[in-house]
Amino acid sequence: MKGQALLFISLLSLGSVTGQVSYTIPEEMAKGSLVGNIVKDLGLESTRLTSGKARIYTRDSDEYIELNRERGVLLVKQRIDREALCRQTTPCALHFQIILDNPMEFYSVTVQITDINDNTPTFEKSEKKFKISESAITGAKFVLERAVDLDVGLNDLQRYELKPTDHFVLKIHNNADGNKNVEMVLQKPLDREKQEQISLVLTAVDGGDPQMSGTMLIIITVLDVNDNAPVFTQPTYKTAVTENSPKGTVVAIVTASDADQGSNCKITYSITNTLDDVRKIFEVNEQNGEVLLIGNIDFEDSRNYQINLLASDEGGLTDSCKLFVDVQDMNDNEPEINIMSKSNVISEDAELNTVVTMINIEDMDSGENGNVKCLINENIPFALKKSTNNFHSLVTDSDLDRETASQYNITVTCSDEGVPSLSSSVTLTLQISDVNDNAPVFDSSSYEAYFVENNTPGLSIFTVRARDADWSQNARVSYILEDSSVNGVPISSYVSVSADSGVIHAVRSFDYEQIKDFHFRVKAQDGGSPPLSSNVTVKILIKDQNDNPPQVLYPVQTGGSLVAEMVPRSADVGYLVTKVVAVDVDSGQNAWLSYKLQKATDRALFEVGLQNGEIRTIRQVTDKDAVKQRLTVKVEDNGQPSRSATVIVNVVVADSFPEVLSEFTDFTQDKDYKDNLTFYLVLALAVVSFLFITCLVVIISVKIYRWRESRIMCHSNLPVIPYYPPRYSDTLGTGTLQHVYNYEVCRTTDSRKSDCKFGGAGSQNVLIMDPSYSGTMQRIQSEKSILDEPDSPLEVSRIN
Repeated sequence: MKGQALLFISLLSLGSVTGQVSYTIPEEMAKGSLVGNIVKDLGLESTRLTSGKARIYTRDSDEYIELNRERGVLLVKQRIDREALCRQTTPCALHFQIILDNPMEFYSVTVQITDINDNTPTFEKSEKKFKISESAITGAKFVLERAVDLDVGLNDLQRYELKPTDHFVLKIHNNADGNKNVEMVLQKPLDREKQEQISLVLTAVDGGDPQMSGTMLIIITVLDVNDNAPVFTQPTYKTAVTENSPKGTVVAIVTASDADQGSNCKITYSITNTLDDVRKIFEVNEQNGEVLLIGNIDFEDSRNYQINLLASDEGGLTDSCKLFVDVQDMNDNEPEINIMSKSNVISEDAELNTVVTMINIEDMDSGENGNVKCLINENIPFALKKSTNNFHSLVTDSDLDRETASQYNITVTCSDEGVPSLSSSVTLTLQISDVNDNAPVFDSSSYEAYFVENNTPGLSIFTVRARDADWSQNARVSYILEDSSVNGVPISSYVSVSADSGVIHAVRSFDYEQIKDFHFRVKAQDGGSPPLSSNVTVKILIKDQNDNPPQVLYPVQTGGSLVAEMVPRSADVGYLVTKVVAVDVDSGQNAWLSYKLQKATDRALFEVGLQNGEIRTIRQVTDKDAVKQRLTVKVEDNGQPSRSATVIVNVVVADSFPEVLSEFTDFTQDKDYKDNLTFYLVLALAVVSFLFITCLVVIISVKIYRWRESRIMCHSNLPVIPYYPPRYSDTLGTGTLQHVYNYEVCRTTDSRKSDCKFGGAGSQNVLIMDPSYSGTMQRIQSEKSILDEPDSPLEVSRIN
């Protein structure tokens, strides 16, 4: 049987939907019976229960109603006995909530259980005995035990019947609580001599359909005269007791009196309640009327009790009264926190007011003891908002950031207003899921790396590192070399970057003399979707290695000719003979050059400037000094290890060129040439003798002419210029010339037999001889600079 449904729905600002629907069904329905179509009554879509994982939430452990998601209906889960569920309480109803997720919603459902006539009125005892004096006056009242019918409404007890009615009739009193007091009233005097024992049948009848009844046998023994009944001091007593009072506590004292004497005035007290559990909680002292507490009393179970008391004398006369006990509440119940629905994980980009958890709060106490306030820990991006009655929602109230806090332990604490206050708490653990909202960040805004030239290809140069504050795949950083070029060459031809570790490797070997530095950009990209990235500039500086020896620019070491520096015998101490000019293509300390005199014909005559390579005399030149001087100069750089080069400087100590010529050939020849010297001299002597004999006049004329030329040359202060690289400028400030030099060529009329090249700065003289010619001098300069006029007495050519 499907009950009627009433639906109330209201929308809340928290994002959750609440509503209320009511159904009415009879008790004792079979399992699986239809209660109602919840989808239709709530106006939901047919698939909403399945997609929202609908479920029933109830505070009670027993669930009488179950939800069929596929059909969208409520069904009876187990047999419902209204009397066991609600006893005499009306109306009797089941209350529960239906919870849905995505989004979170809940609906309150009330199922009212109606009574059916399934219980017979019953008496606690099947037989009741009275002892009544024959002197009992007409109108004497005798309280009878009430029958109990667990049904309610029309199905409850409706009337009593007493048969036979010869001596007694029934009198029914309706109480304010709806119960009936049954009294048997004497309407005809008793006569023990006529009838010592009377049997009556009391029948209790309910109003159900079909009608049901129960009976109790009343046996009356007629006693001899006892004409005064006990009388209570007041018909109604009131008292109060605090819940959780210990057993044995005296709740109240009732008192009755009897005007008779002897055994007829002895009063016995008793409790006549049968419908409730009064006799399990209270008892009365039969002798003195003290009402004692024998069970646990709990305000939450029952807030008041009515105790029906009976006073009886030995003669069977009785009187009754009522004792009303009010139970006073104590703050003995902590608030109960029930999690209706919760999310364990929430995304860090969740919108404000997103519902995270739905909570139901209950406190069984009353008044201020039952007023509950709930709080959550501070400084968290969540708020606890009250929705309806005892329901609360935990929602987000500010932006979430997983990088700031990846997990929250939210403690919900609920306290009542009792004295002392009681509280309870529950801790909710909420994980914040990651969103790719952070780009990788490099440790530095730019990087500089150094390594030495002549490296091995594949050398690890440097490592760039970027960190991503996100989590898991969103924090996985890959490194990418951005496209660029260096001097028109793709950067990938120079370096490579490891995608996983950020290690930069050299692709090839570098030469400092070709490239000193270059830069490129590296991009760090995370694994999110879409990916985020950042880049950084890396500058690579190549360090010089001492891999180049010094190069001597002057004096020039030619394969066929030798250069000789001429020093006059009149040279003073410190006379500049020549300057060794050398360069080193390395840089820094590797290019710092020093000059040392390694070997010398006479070490006591010359020295070499350590820094500038100047060769100077260290003493006065004397006639004893050899004409031929051979110096070996070592040029060494400052690298580690150092590299060096050597140059041989030939020096001639003479005042004039003719003086040089007599010794020059021997000076310039190797040992192999010296072995042939005698042969050439003899041959030369023979030729000269022949010419002398045959051409005496010509020779005399030539001698006179040459004498004249020699005088002209000796008085012409024409400078003799050494050979240096034309227009060479010292850019490093070490070991090179710093001036532009002029070159002059002087020829005599015998220049066809010997060519001389002269150069000088100050008093410096240079003589060059080609060893392939015997006794002649050959010019190194281009033949274009040589004058071919045979008759010119003196030819001078200046080259700038």
